[in-house]
Order: sequence, then C-alpha cells, then structure tokens
Amino acid sequence: MSASKSTIDRALNILKTLPRVGLNNLSPNPGARICNKRKGRSVRQSSVGKTGNRGILPRLGHEGGQTPFYQIIPKEPYYQGHHLRRQYPRISLLYLQRLIDKGFINPDEPIDLTTICNCRAVNVDPHKEKHYGVHLTDEGMDAFIARVNIEVQWATEPVIAAIERAGGVISTAYYDPVSLHALVEPIRFFQSGSPIPRRMLPPQDCAVYYTDPNTRGYLADPGKLQMARLELSQKYGYQLPNIENDPEIKMLKMRKDPRQVFFGLEPGWIVNMKDKVILKPISKKLEEYYKS
Repeated sequence: MSASKSTIDRALNILKTLPRVGLNNLSPNPGARICNKRKGRSVRQSSVGKTGNRGILPRLGHEGGQTPFYQIIPKEPYYQGHHLRRQYPRISLLYLQRLIDKGFINPDEPIDLTTICNCRAVNVDPHKEKHYGVHLTDEGMDAFIARVNIEVQWATEPVIAAIERAGGVISTAYYDPVSLHALVEPIRFFQSGSPIPRRMLPPQDCAVYYTDPNTRGYLADPGKLQMARLELSQKYGYQLPNIENDPEIKMLKMRKDPRQVFFGLEPGWIVNMKDKVILKPISKKLEEYYKS
C-alpha cells in the first residue's frame, strides 16, 4: 500500500513541474509517424528525386507536356516529317585549316569522316541524333590554302570553289547508318569482330544530289566532273590548277568505291586488332555479295 502511495506522490510532483497541457505542446510518441521523403522537382522528375538540382533539360521542341506547335498547326509544310530529317553537323573551312596547321590532320593523305572524327573536330552520332555525316561550311573560305583530297557528306558551291582553287579535290558521299557507325568509331567496330559492311546506295531523295557533278557527287559521271570544275573556276574567277602535273597526283586521285567504307579495306574483310591480321572471305557467295 505504501509503495503505491509513493508512486502516486512521485507522479503528482512531476505534474506540478510540467507545463499545462495544450494544443501547442501535444506531440506523438517518437517513431509513431514517418514523414514521407520529399523528392526532387525538375523538368524530368525521377522516381527517387535525384534530378532536382541537375542540369537535365528536355529534348529540343518540348513544350512542358502540352501539344507541340508543329502538331497544333500541321498545315505548315516545314514541320512535316521534321523528326525524320537527316542532320549534318557543321565544320567550317576555317576550323579545318586550323586543324591542318596544328598537325591534327595530315593533308598528304585522303581526308574522310574517320579522319575528322578521330581528331575530335565534330561529334557525329548516327543513332541518337540521326546524323548522316558532316556539312562543310564556307566560313573562312578566303583563308583556306591547304591542298587536300577530302570527302564530306554535304558541301555548297563556295566550299567546292575554295578547295579546288587551292589545288585540292572534294567529293560528297552518302553513308547508311550501319556504314556510318563503323566509319565514326573504327576501333570499336574492329574490336567487335564484325565484317566491314557493304555501303548502301543513297535513297531516292538523295540520289539527285550525289549523282550531280556540280555537287561533286561520288556517283556522278567522271567525264562531266572536269567540265563542272572548269565552269566553277570561270564563275568565281580563278585559274583552275592542273592536278595532272602535281607531285601528289596519286593522293589527289584516290577515291573510294561506291560500296567501300574505308580507304584500303574492302567490304567483307575482318580486321583482327589483337593479332593484327586481316581476314578475307574465301567463299564465292560472300565474294559475290560484297563485290561492287
């Protein structure tokens, strides 16, 4: 009886020192309530909230979830099939001349997309960005003096005139996505052990451009190329250099076969990077398939 009385007295003494019970001092027991984690808020919300303070931006043309402008007004012809258009990252003649002067590109050897990508001059992504090569622009055309044999995927008339005025040769060539992937990352492609693909012919909407001698298409008639070079020199007022007397005529006349991807390597060959050997097909069916 005495023990219970002492306990009651002790509780009463504690209550005398405590503040009066009110709404301002009521709280749940520790661990009774679990607060939900406030996840990050950003343009692209993550399931764990890890993109709230990062610079992750939406894709180009995203309008916050509402119907895009090109779908609201479909009568605009410019937006028809915009997501299927081929993209060509740009590189200027001024930047190309700078790369040659600094030794990143050797002008004594043919220049193609592999040479441009190896020196990190431009980023070509054929899968995610729908890139189909590079577009050589005319910025710095008056300062371009290098004599080169270059192959690009898109070039305008002033660019062609600037290169041929310096005694060089230019050609425009089409590569399908499979061939372009091998051309952009040759080391990774060779390490995969896959045979060099056969380059496909351009689609119908590109056939006119790549068969035109005025654009130096790789499928143009060779007999009409010299006439087109002469007409362009007369139009821009410069004397066309005679490459027949050039000591580097062998390099300037090097051209790829329409089915060829790499210089010096034929379609169907397998490059073994580990043993440093080249495996060639011996089956007649494969030779018939990979031949031009």
